[in-house]
Amino acid sequence: MSDTRNRWSVAKAMLARPDDKAGAHPAGGEKAFEPAYVRLLESGALARRVEEAYRHLEDCDLCARYCHVSRQATIDGAVCRTGSRAVVASYGAHHGEEDCLRGWRGSGTIFFSWCNLRCIYCQNWDISQKGVGREMEPGEIADIMLALQCEGCHNINFVSPGHVVAQIIAAVHEAAKRGLRLPIVYNTGGYDSPEALALLDGIIDIYMPDMKYGDSKLARAYSKVRDYVEANRAAVREMHRQVGDLVLDQDGIAQRGLLVRHLVLPDGIAGTESVLAFLATDVSRATYLNLMDQYRPCYRAKEYPPLDRRITAAEYRKAFAEATRVGLTRIDGAPCARERMLGPSE
Repeated sequence: MSDTRNRWSVAKAMLARPDDKAGAHPAGGEKAFEPAYVRLLESGALARRVEEAYRHLEDCDLCARYCHVSRQATIDGAVCRTGSRAVVASYGAHHGEEDCLRGWRGSGTIFFSWCNLRCIYCQNWDISQKGVGREMEPGEIADIMLALQCEGCHNINFVSPGHVVAQIIAAVHEAAKRGLRLPIVYNTGGYDSPEALALLDGIIDIYMPDMKYGDSKLARAYSKVRDYVEANRAAVREMHRQVGDLVLDQDGIAQRGLLVRHLVLPDGIAGTESVLAFLATDVSRATYLNLMDQYRPCYRAKEYPPLDRRITAAEYRKAFAEATRVGLTRIDGAPCARERMLGPSE
């Protein structure tokens, strides 16, 4: 990890500049943000969470697959193909996330390899299905987190974390002991187990789940997973219970709360109406929703029409109109600005 430590040293020097906004004190006596995990660290509960999480790996129930494999000993039978060490594909300041996450300095993303889903249209299939990356110990992941903090990132953004919950908790514990004080973003495909979320309670500041489908039969067909909708909705309810609606600071940067992503798919495959109705009636009309239009055929999508085409402007407009109709008030995206990219509205 010498490259990481070098980046950390350079970033520290950059952050020492007096005109650097990231190093400024809160204005007007406003209380500085403190991430949730600091309280657990100070009480000793975070260390106990690490031990408890690794016990779960011995009969794994840390995602809604419930493989019950002893991942400390083997990956045979584990859908995620991940053992006791997480595999990291890449990391860095990411400027392609939602405005409230990327800000002006980027979101400190750490991309984990492998996945507990098998989406046939995955845009990152080389990471999720091929496992490109390197195994890392929690201390090495902590090094990365601290380097991203010193580079000025607004948060630490764990991408595809659902199968490495124990390893993440251990890394957060190590990084927090060494001075990590950024919000933690849990950027998940949404197939999370209650057991995992119970372990993460008080550690995660910002939950960012996908809500991929409104119909579990279609989830089975296109992501090769059972009971996705039931597991996903239970998880989103619990995430909201833990952190509430998304809270932004005075600069519009997310500090704590729930941010939901929903990717509109061709021919209504994502079950957009059902997903939006659930959010409005069962979660909160103030849920921060990124209604995404960027679907493009990837991986094996060409084999599964109608997923072999992009969505149309008309399909996105319909989804956006439905979001406003059910009363959702915080929608990231505007259809008029996107039609030029989406093409004909037939």
